[in-house]
Amino acid sequence: MEKNSIVGIKNIGVYVPESIRDANYIAEKSGIPKDIIENKFGIKRVHKAGLNEHVSDMAIKAAKEALVDFDPMDLDLVVYCGSEYKDYYLFNLAAKVQYSIGAKNANAFEIHSLCSAGVLSLNVLKSMILNNPDIENVLLVSASKETDLIDYTNQRARFMFNFGDGAAAALLSKGYMKNIILATHMISDGSFADDLAVFGVGSKNYYNYDMLGYDLRNLDVKDAKSMKERLDPISLDNFCKVISRSVEKSGYRPDKIDFIAPIFMKRSILGNILGRFNLTEENSFVLENYGHCQSADAYISLKEANKLGRLKDGDVVVMLGAGTGYTWAATTILWGESNENYYQ
Repeated sequence: MEKNSIVGIKNIGVYVPESIRDANYIAEKSGIPKDIIENKFGIKRVHKAGLNEHVSDMAIKAAKEALVDFDPMDLDLVVYCGSEYKDYYLFNLAAKVQYSIGAKNANAFEIHSLCSAGVLSLNVLKSMILNNPDIENVLLVSASKETDLIDYTNQRARFMFNFGDGAAAALLSKGYMKNIILATHMISDGSFADDLAVFGVGSKNYYNYDMLGYDLRNLDVKDAKSMKERLDPISLDNFCKVISRSVEKSGYRPDKIDFIAPIFMKRSILGNILGRFNLTEENSFVLENYGHCQSADAYISLKEANKLGRLKDGDVVVMLGAGTGYTWAATTILWGESNENYYQ
């Protein structure tokens, strides 16, 4: 296949704040024992941005790391796919990143699909790059400061106690013959759409805003028990389905997967998924020292796994995400350089 029909990931940048909230901190604030935080929730520590470090600040730092040795003036698009909780309400963060990094020739827009956006955006942008002769280089950026929205005393929100702050960015280039983006598969189940939100902010409560209590500005779950009862029976199977279909659509069998770059999940769930594909933890990366950084997770996984030598040329890699609402997504990457003659 010709180079102009291929899009590769040229570089990945990651940024996390220096400040840490460890398992002791979360245990103290939540009243949940430390061993449960570490072993059941899967959290050793998360990063926490300071009062004056905002989502755009982290996004810009990750973007600059991804653009090492690349001139921002050569970017055609800057796309933000991170948290909808940003510096301001109704705020174009992609445009701020575009301006701040000096990408004066680039257009900018945003893609939102909660925590699945980082994975599925690769498919959207690959299509745009291949179908537009004036688009060759795209910077995809994700960032999250959703720790601001978590009340550790709210037991309905306990599955979100793993949230951590951070950002990731990926430089995508047409004709780049490494880390080639292949196919994406996703599953959406809108029956979960109203289960989780910041219920006090939005058109439903706009005219009551002067009476908005602090608790209504946090992420919350209407009925945690009901959501869990409906989600648990389908989530694992849907993760495995999107992995399998993404790989098959890319021209490979699921037994050829070499590595899975996951969204944050506790070790037991990740182990179950890996086991279904005859893989071990050496074929993945556990985000226990990062927590859940929204749609940046899979990029952090790739960056850290590459440092550890867990990725090699020609590996079939699957980036995995899921977002409340509910959407599961996977994108297959042919990692590094490959001698194969077939590229999807």
